[in-house]
Amino acid sequence: MSGEAEKQAQRAAERVARESYGRLVAFLAARTRDVAGAEDALADAFATALRRWPKDGVPANPDAWLLTAARRRQTDARRRGQTRRAGEPMLKLIAEEIEEAAALPEEIPDRRLALMFACAHPAIEVGMRSPLILQTILGLTAEAIAATFLIPPSAMGQRLVRAKTRLRDAGIPFRVPERDELPERLGAVLEAIYAAYAQGWADIAEAGTSDLADEAIWLARLVVALLPEAPEARGMLALMLYTEARRTARRSPDGAYIPLEDQDTGLWDDSLIAEAEALLRAASADGPSGRYQLEAGIQSAHIARRLRGANTWPAIVMLYDHLLSLTASPVVALNRAVALAEVDGPQAALAAIAPLAEDRRMAGYQPHWAARAALLARAGRETEAADAYQRAIGLTTDDAVRRYLAAQRARLAN
Repeated sequence: MSGEAEKQAQRAAERVARESYGRLVAFLAARTRDVAGAEDALADAFATALRRWPKDGVPANPDAWLLTAARRRQTDARRRGQTRRAGEPMLKLIAEEIEEAAALPEEIPDRRLALMFACAHPAIEVGMRSPLILQTILGLTAEAIAATFLIPPSAMGQRLVRAKTRLRDAGIPFRVPERDELPERLGAVLEAIYAAYAQGWADIAEAGTSDLADEAIWLARLVVALLPEAPEARGMLALMLYTEARRTARRSPDGAYIPLEDQDTGLWDDSLIAEAEALLRAASADGPSGRYQLEAGIQSAHIARRLRGANTWPAIVMLYDHLLSLTASPVVALNRAVALAEVDGPQAALAAIAPLAEDRRMAGYQPHWAARAALLARAGRETEAADAYQRAIGLTTDDAVRRYLAAQRARLAN
């Protein structure tokens, strides 16, 4: 067994884990309704692959190979846990799906959307529906999910385990629900998709995270196709496309971070912006504005400001006012204050974010300290700004952003 063979096997396994984890879990859990069991079976299949592929070679369709191995593991577990008579129908179904995967080596059926709606079932605690989708379908770690929802990782891990147990014990069907069931579940599905996109956007320096953003956009398009009359689904897709249009302008050729105000708008993707604008117009015509429509409106206003020189800051503050009344989110309050500084000055913005100092969730939230540092610097409070920049630098995981913040801090002394 050569070292190169081991590396090839490792790379192939990492690619499948990054690109197909959610699809495989959804397929494995579709009949058993046991997400935790499906994850265990898939983990065992990956372990087997890392032992076998260096010797036997990476199969032509690694996804189907892993699915077959995981299904066999489920079969063995079912045999151990039940008598053959009691388990016969389930074993037959598992065997049929193994054969189906082998017969269609070019594609593993994508059942993620059905599993996403299953995870948003009313039997699951409201606050755990989106986190459960993020881990089960999109493969995010408990630590990444905890950071997204500003919850300690240990607490998030425990809640995820309980949610998976509830999903199994309640016998929740893995299907796209009927039309009258969708409104109660759609919010959690949209929240999870957007959180996945935000993770891929924020961690651009990490390997594979642009793939996560692409996957989230694809899922958003799928939801819009399923529910073309849902304004919030369109609003969310518009929001993601506005943001995605600026991806190539976020970094210089040498990898340096470039904030929105300094980006070369010539690098923005006009076709994505036009699509986002059309989606937002359609969403606004279809019903009252929700969270994603408001956030998309804010992005549209930023684009109009940069491309056409329009003074859209007052409109941005107004949109944030509506969004804050809708969500009561400290993150929204922070972003509103940054916009307010452009209308009423940094002192007004600092007064607006002063209450956030009492919110424990903000203590480890890097954008809070970066925004506070910039506002303090504009207000001439350089010593406090330097301290805030240092806090932000310490909380930053992206090297390019860290260098940018360090440069901003160094400018205070000049």
